[in-house]
Amino acid sequence: MIKSVNSQTISEAAEILKCGGLVGMPTETVYGLAANALDGQAVAKIFAAKGRPSFNPLIIHVPDLAAAENYVEVNDLARAAAHVFWPGPLTLILPRLRQGFGGQAQAGCTISELASAGLDTLAVRVPAHPVALDLLKACGLPLAAPSANKSGTLSPTSPAHVHESLGAAVDLILAAGACRVGLESTVLDLSGAQPEILRPGAVNAEELAEVLGVDVVYAQGDTDKPKSPGLLLKHYAPRLPVRLNAVDLEAGEALLAFGSDKFMGVKGGGAAKDLPEGWRMNLSENQDLDEAAANLFAMLKALDQSGARGIAVMAVPDAGIGRAINDRLKRAAAAQK
Repeated sequence: MIKSVNSQTISEAAEILKCGGLVGMPTETVYGLAANALDGQAVAKIFAAKGRPSFNPLIIHVPDLAAAENYVEVNDLARAAAHVFWPGPLTLILPRLRQGFGGQAQAGCTISELASAGLDTLAVRVPAHPVALDLLKACGLPLAAPSANKSGTLSPTSPAHVHESLGAAVDLILAAGACRVGLESTVLDLSGAQPEILRPGAVNAEELAEVLGVDVVYAQGDTDKPKSPGLLLKHYAPRLPVRLNAVDLEAGEALLAFGSDKFMGVKGGGAAKDLPEGWRMNLSENQDLDEAAANLFAMLKALDQSGARGIAVMAVPDAGIGRAINDRLKRAAAAQK
């Protein structure tokens, strides 16, 4: 549903986001498909709506630098870049906030692990569009918002483009005319020793180098770590071997279940219900694929630290966002071979 922007429709959009829905949000770059970045199930709806073939990290939109500091560790280079280019078409990749970072009583980063593809870094930006900023302030949430289009199609620069591509998958599209920039934001990785542009955009390396006082380079080819959308990247892999489509358990394996595990047995004797504490987790007992997607990274990480010698994963339907879940699981399994 497309609606013209006014105070009432912004309030309506904010309520949709608070309730876990999707909103077509105008920005100066392209229209974004916005969801509550704190809610893994809401983020999973983005992947389902876009038909995204695998989990790629999403850009998190916040209203200002102070808001970004609730989720990422902001260094001096990031402050300098933000001071000049925020609000604007520049995305910064920074480490996810650690608990107690900087000696403060910080609880750590609360952004969904699905939104950052299980990484220790997060992509953040402040959009330079009055409607986007009004919506961020109205809902009081960080918003994950990739381009509002089917995966593999042209990015949308008008509300009509969003409707044509996604239709009823979006609860509300805020119509604010054509996007000013019409090109996705520059993605600058500031999480390593060398500032590096992973995705070119309206802000170039020369402009950034002048502000930062250091050389800024462009990434050469594909990287091995999925820090930015739109790149062919390797995903987080557990330390333990992962065995897919398990119908029983080997001795010493932890279980990542989907649906009922009532009849899952352990070879040599025993049942899944008798596994040690922390060795048995369920992506979704109700077989809800959105819930499963939201839980995937956190549960894999927990089982990886359980003390088991491997992780057995029950079959997940290869439909809808289940295809993305299985893509992620196959990458995790292949990484240990």
